[in-house]
Amino acid sequence: MSAANASPVPSAPPSYEEAVGINVNYPHPYPVPGPGGKPDGKGTNLPPHVGQPPPANNPITVQTVYVQQPVMFCDRPVQMVCPSCNQVIVTRLSYDSGALTWLSCGGLCLLGCIAGCCLIPFCIDALKDVDHTCPKCSALVGSYKRL
Repeated sequence: MSAANASPVPSAPPSYEEAVGINVNYPHPYPVPGPGGKPDGKGTNLPPHVGQPPPANNPITVQTVYVQQPVMFCDRPVQMVCPSCNQVIVTRLSYDSGALTWLSCGGLCLLGCIAGCCLIPFCIDALKDVDHTCPKCSALVGSYKRL
């Protein structure tokens, strides 16, 4: 009785096309390489493009774009591209009296250095603010404040 109700056992599993339901007779959307053909499409003879002109040999224009990273100014010269004249420069330094210079002078006055010794901070560049200028166009490109 069970032999009459049982379905026949297949001899081999179904192929991928049969399992997925792909119609083998339907034309493929891309060319299938024949026997001995390369699957990557190299070496195949493709038909010429219909309705399109052949590519012209126009010269390619290359434009170089320099991206300026943020420059950290300190008390040393910096190599950079000047934003004013677009030249690669090493900045020129100039020192100006800033908050640290005046605070040092006031601190020396409070300690009793009133005979002119309190003016020493105005002679020391390490206590002054630094301005960075372009040596070619004299534009102010940045500054470093001690305080």
